[in-house]
Amino acid sequence: MNYRHSFHAGNFADLVKHALVLWLLKDRQARGPVTVFDTHAGAGLYDLSGDAQRSREAEAGVARLMTAEARPPLIEALAAEVAALNPQGGVRFYPGSPVLTARALRAEDSYRGFELNPPVEALLTESLAAWPNATGRAGDGYEEAVRAARGVKAPLVLIDPPFERPDDYVRSAETAAAVVRADPTACVAIWTPLKDLETFDGFIRRLEQAGLARVLVAEARLRPLNNPMKMNGCAMTVVNAPSGAEAAAAEICGWTVQALGDAGARAEVWRAG
Repeated sequence: MNYRHSFHAGNFADLVKHALVLWLLKDRQARGPVTVFDTHAGAGLYDLSGDAQRSREAEAGVARLMTAEARPPLIEALAAEVAALNPQGGVRFYPGSPVLTARALRAEDSYRGFELNPPVEALLTESLAAWPNATGRAGDGYEEAVRAARGVKAPLVLIDPPFERPDDYVRSAETAAAVVRADPTACVAIWTPLKDLETFDGFIRRLEQAGLARVLVAEARLRPLNNPMKMNGCAMTVVNAPSGAEAAAAEICGWTVQALGDAGARAEVWRAG
């Protein structure tokens, strides 16, 4: 699977991911200064009139979000961020996790995003220029996040690979385990597509075999998982999930499948291990 951020920006999976990232960040901020590491940061900000127009996934995602009525609080929080980037109305610009996080940082917080693709890393640096405590760096995010986690206390680590490589599931699980070994107080949020349950179950088993604690799995299935060539759902798996994360994930996934899903759509939030 080739999951380029720019091609899929603003789709339903982004809504699930980013609404939960916002909640995790706010929860972490209530406990003190926060350092965020982002393994696959991407460009940071997306013009939906570019690559995303080819896929038209944003039309079925953020465009419908912004016209929806009676949005629950955690969905409303994401909609407010999107609206702030589109002061003229409409939905031309969509924030990736770097800009979304940078906008929410306080003076005592920081964000560091990693990106391997040089042209995309340049866009990342440009998109974060307005925030001195948010930086983009070139590097293998799997390795860099583990290295960086050794030097801070209780980081929030986002793992969101493009799934271009067959070992992305394995490296995501291994990186989460290594981060928590480096700092048992770290919170790690991992985004994955849901295409077939065998692959996803193998990913969860790796986390369990690593002995990770408080693993929360939030699934949003917009369609039955009967075509492994399509992303019919997505999941956010949170290691060291804080109190309240289960209710937050249920609110986010529940709204997404109800508002955007087809017949047979369902949300599931459960604990692994």
